[in-house]
Amino acid sequence: MSINPRFSRLVAAVLWPVVLVQARRVRQVIPHLPDAARPWTGEIEGRDPFRILVLGDSTAAGVGSDTQDNALPGNLARALAADLKRGVSWRAVGENGATSEALVRRYLDEATAEKYDLVFVTVGANDAIQLRSRGAFRRNFRTILQRLRSVNPSALILVSSLPGFSQFTALPNPLRWALHLHARSLEAVARAVARSETGVVMSPPAPEYTEGFFASDRFHPSPQGYRDWVDFALSDAKLLRNS
Repeated sequence: MSINPRFSRLVAAVLWPVVLVQARRVRQVIPHLPDAARPWTGEIEGRDPFRILVLGDSTAAGVGSDTQDNALPGNLARALAADLKRGVSWRAVGENGATSEALVRRYLDEATAEKYDLVFVTVGANDAIQLRSRGAFRRNFRTILQRLRSVNPSALILVSSLPGFSQFTALPNPLRWALHLHARSLEAVARAVARSETGVVMSPPAPEYTEGFFASDRFHPSPQGYRDWVDFALSDAKLLRNS
C-alpha cells in the first residue's frame, strides 16, 4: 500500500502507541556514541585554500568517528583538495541531536561569523525523528539557507539528502517505516526550498548503504560510511567545476 508522505504525521499518530514503546526501547539498546574529538577544524596545505563549512546535526559532530578528520569534514576536504588541486581549510559546526530549529537558534551566528566557498548542510534527520511539522521545518530550513547566503554570496551550498531510514535495521517496524515516511515528507519540503534559492544543490535521495557504512551503534556512519557519503554527495562533477 502506497501512502502519500504528506500524511506521515497522521500515520505516526495512528501508530503512536506502538511507535512510542519501540522508540523508548531503541533509546535503551542503541549505544550512545560520543562526538568526534576536537578540534573541529583542519587544513590541507596547498595553493589558494578552498574554505568549507560543515553545519548540522550528529553527522556534523562526527558521531561514529574518533576524529573529524575521518568523519564528514575531513573526507570532504580530501575529496575537494584532490579534485580542485587546491589547499582546503575546514570547520564543523553543530550538535548531536540538533533539529533545524536548534541550528537557527544556537549555531547560525557561529556558522555565519566567517565566509566560505562551500557549505555542506546536514539537517532534517532529527526533525523527522521528532515528527516536526512540514511548515516549521520549511521556515527553519529557509532561514538557514538565506542566512548562509547573506554572508557567502558566491558559495555553493550543498545540502545532504535525509537518511534512508528504511535501511536502518537497528529500528524495528513500524517505527522504521514511520520515520522513513516522515523523512521523505520533509525531504520533499527541503528540495522545494533548495530549488527556490540560488546556488543551492541537494544530493539525490540516499542510495543503498554499503556493508560497513554504519558505526557500532548501527545508526550513525562509520569512517567508511562518511567516505561513502562524501563520494556520493560529490558524484556530480558539475559541483566541483562550478566551485
